[in-house]
Amino acid sequence: MSASGGTKAIVAALVANLAIAVAKFVAFLFSGSSSMLAESVHSVADSGNQGLLLLGGRKARRAATPEHPFGYGRERYVYAFLVSIVLFSVGGMFAIYEGYEKIVHPHAITSWYWPIGVLVFAIIAESLSFRTAIKESNAVRGKRSWKEFVRHAKAPELPVVLLEDLGALVGLVLALFGVGLALITGNGVWDGIGTLCIGVLLILIALVLAAETKSLLLGEAAGAEEVEKIKAATVGGDAVTGIIHMRTLHLGPEELLVAAKIAVRHDNTAEQVATAINAAEDRIRSAVPIARVIYLEPDIYSEEAAAAGADPAKTPGGPGPGTAH
Repeated sequence: MSASGGTKAIVAALVANLAIAVAKFVAFLFSGSSSMLAESVHSVADSGNQGLLLLGGRKARRAATPEHPFGYGRERYVYAFLVSIVLFSVGGMFAIYEGYEKIVHPHAITSWYWPIGVLVFAIIAESLSFRTAIKESNAVRGKRSWKEFVRHAKAPELPVVLLEDLGALVGLVLALFGVGLALITGNGVWDGIGTLCIGVLLILIALVLAAETKSLLLGEAAGAEEVEKIKAATVGGDAVTGIIHMRTLHLGPEELLVAAKIAVRHDNTAEQVATAINAAEDRIRSAVPIARVIYLEPDIYSEEAAAAGADPAKTPGGPGPGTAH
């Protein structure tokens, strides 16, 4: 997987969730708390999600084939999207169903020390997992806010683990709230309300994850900083005088496709143009190492055509959106 620390965060979350799932299920058997059952399923679903992320990372490392010439980097996006579906269906919908049943048919919680003890243990374990995810995310998010990091990260693993861990911690607090009020009041309806809140929380997180991973699946361009580096690296010497138009596309979190029409001098020979293109490709890869696939098309920029107001997309050599001259 990438050097972003995604694997470390996933493994930490997986170990924590497996231990917590067992503890929660034992607490449910002894107490009959629906919040504990919902949290058990939540932790099992999270464990499966981390397994999916690890599987996606492994499949993404496969070499390119004639059928998939750009490789399998987007496998990571596919499996991250599956995570959002699992979180929605298995975690969220099940918790809502259990919460509704407990509200309609409430019953008292027995052996109160089991759910309370397990919830405290789970909060500690999830906090450690969340701390690992934060530490690994801080290493790559730079000066971006957490919202910007989640929305614009090209590697899906860390945002997914961050949101899962955050949701798990909030869910545990809700479960503790529901179980606590049920014990204090002797009314099991509070346990059902806590379970219902957990379900709503999981569905909201799943919707956010689905929206972000859908955008990655559709294909996102390079970030603004990378685009500027590519533009600066492309233009150099007397051969490449400017960029007529350029497009970038993430083939995977660490794989970027760059396609550009570059302006060259009208009196350059074919050999000079070929040498200039090779040099520009080397500069781009040096400036942005994830630029793995680069296509540069030489053309002669026509100021007359641009001044005449011709359609840049149809005029040979005409500038397009995001043009640098």
